[in-house]
Amino acid sequence: MAQATAAPVGEQQAGWRDVAALLGARALRRLQLIASAVRPLGWTLIGLTVLFWAVGAVWGWRELIVAAWMLGIVLLICAVFLIGRTTYDVTLDLARTRVVVGERAIGALTLANRSTRAILPSRVVLPVGTGRGDFSIQRLAAGEEAEELFTIPTQRRGVVQVGPVSIVRGDPLGVFERAHRRDEPVDLYVHPKTVLFGGQSLGFLRDLEGLPAADLSRDDVSFHALLEYQPGDDLRHVHWRSTARTGVMMVRQFEETRRSHFVIGLSRSRADYRTDDEFELAISAAGSIGLRALRDSQRVDVRVQGRELPASTGKRLLDSLALVEQSKPREGGIADLAGVLAATMPLASIVVLVCGSSVRAEDLRQACARMPFGARALAVVVESGREQPALRRIGEADVVTIGALDQLPLALQKVLA
Repeated sequence: MAQATAAPVGEQQAGWRDVAALLGARALRRLQLIASAVRPLGWTLIGLTVLFWAVGAVWGWRELIVAAWMLGIVLLICAVFLIGRTTYDVTLDLARTRVVVGERAIGALTLANRSTRAILPSRVVLPVGTGRGDFSIQRLAAGEEAEELFTIPTQRRGVVQVGPVSIVRGDPLGVFERAHRRDEPVDLYVHPKTVLFGGQSLGFLRDLEGLPAADLSRDDVSFHALLEYQPGDDLRHVHWRSTARTGVMMVRQFEETRRSHFVIGLSRSRADYRTDDEFELAISAAGSIGLRALRDSQRVDVRVQGRELPASTGKRLLDSLALVEQSKPREGGIADLAGVLAATMPLASIVVLVCGSSVRAEDLRQACARMPFGARALAVVVESGREQPALRRIGEADVVTIGALDQLPLALQKVLA
């Protein structure tokens, strides 16, 4: 009989333990919620209240006991301001979620009172990255709206999280503060600066397996149309059937077929750059070259140490570059990156390596020697303070050195000349 009753008792004890654990978890969450509403001044006053009460009770000092009572009353009055809820409908709207570094992002914060009662004046907090903006909202009657405009200066490239908006209730002394989150955060992409340039396209190689381009040619493999023979045309391309039918010698015209796999290797190794400004210039140069290649309808791949960056469109390319940070030395430099490019993208038509002025000539020569076979090689070295672009050749690769972003178009024109 003892064994028959042992199991139910054990199950009952396990059930009580589960209930106790559940109640303890809920109580802990409540305590954490209460603790989050206490500001540093509040913790100071609470500590002083406990200290005065304890010392006054032990030593019999009525003055400290009276001070503890006064502080307790102040805490109680301040806690009354936390009662109630502020029911705003919040809308966070950024005019542009993508800006260039140095530009100002403009946004609007709309708060509407959809309830049947008026909402007393309150404070709205808008986190922006590591900082935050405070807005004082006046009393809103039922059905009224308030709109606050704001600007966000962008001094650094990156992604800034704007929001979520918090409605803050608190006392005038700043002892307690309770925040209700509204709306979802919005990511603001701060793109690197880029420069537009024209001229001859980079990265095209004629290839039987290439794609037809918009440029027409007298000699290729993708047929386009028939034209009347002109002196100098290759007789091998005469279309004799059309010539016999029309009585005029007709020749075939073709579309150029091009293999246009454009690869950019951007070094993010801290050892390859002397300053942070050089690193930012390298990112801007890589972005400018990538945008030009995309405008030429080329397939563009961008790789940094450790990963490949999405670059199917100009927006995705700039979004990816906004997130690039300098890597640790163990991830290797420009020579290691070139080796990865050669192994993963052997059919590239052109490979552009971008690095800083701290790269040694031996490392740059080794990187250029690791380029995929048959690809055109180009290296862009950024050097802060250089007034004029420079051009040199290392092995089969052209190497240009620039000191500012506006020098890039001139440097590339020298390469294509």
